[in-house]
Amino acid sequence: MSGQGFRSILTGSFSTPCADNPTVAMVEAGYHHAGLDARYINCDVKASGLADAVKGAKAMEWVGFNCSLPHKVAVLDHLDDIAESARLIGAVNCVAIREGKLIGHNTDGKGFLTSLKTVTPPAGKRVVILGAGGAARAIAVELALAGAAHITIVNRDASKAETIAALINDKTEATGEAQAWSGKFSLPTGTDILINATSIGLGDPNAAPPVEMGSLTKETVVADVIPNPPQTRFLKDAKALGCTTLDGLGMLVNQGVIGVEIWLGRTLDSAVMAQTLENIFGTENK
Repeated sequence: MSGQGFRSILTGSFSTPCADNPTVAMVEAGYHHAGLDARYINCDVKASGLADAVKGAKAMEWVGFNCSLPHKVAVLDHLDDIAESARLIGAVNCVAIREGKLIGHNTDGKGFLTSLKTVTPPAGKRVVILGAGGAARAIAVELALAGAAHITIVNRDASKAETIAALINDKTEATGEAQAWSGKFSLPTGTDILINATSIGLGDPNAAPPVEMGSLTKETVVADVIPNPPQTRFLKDAKALGCTTLDGLGMLVNQGVIGVEIWLGRTLDSAVMAQTLENIFGTENK
């Protein structure tokens, strides 16, 4: 008898629709490269099936799963505990299962923060975030917890921006500010970091958020949450001005790496995972 086992470590994702989500390819490439006998199962779970899916993962002794739309808030009802930043964000996209207990995390903002730290420390920085959806909220909270000084949320519906700004002011040491977005947005003087957290540019290499690019300086760090195409028009325009840029591909890869660290305590090779996504997106764009 050989000592080989035939039971894989199980992880995965619950979302709907899920067929276009490439996370499974990225994470399984990381597992394979690390020599881990682990699987990432991409599951199409409707809203009405979430409770059963969570019970199933627990019953089958999965070590964890990701939750994407439309489950990031609904899953809160099925958890035993929630990490601090996820509690502030009010949404969970990563659940760890430990001894039958479900612990919720949010890796959306953490993935961004890991990318940002490769080029500049967030502490003391003045940040502008375009958009006020889930990504904007997660990034704002993580930046505030990491010591950012001032965070401005810019959105067409100013009330959504005000909600995030109030959260930053009430629950963190940072200062939050909301601005209504009409016409081309001009960056306030002294802004260190500009982040596109809208979906403008997703799948469209010619679309860019309406920003007065002349208001940027070459010292501005410019980031985009969009992973496909990795080099958005927004980032290309910023790079032409001499800005340091961060693409959404890195954020997506870092989210995957952080999720596996939470589940397994192992750090996957981010370069292997990024190359897998680049291959997929490159094929899609041909």
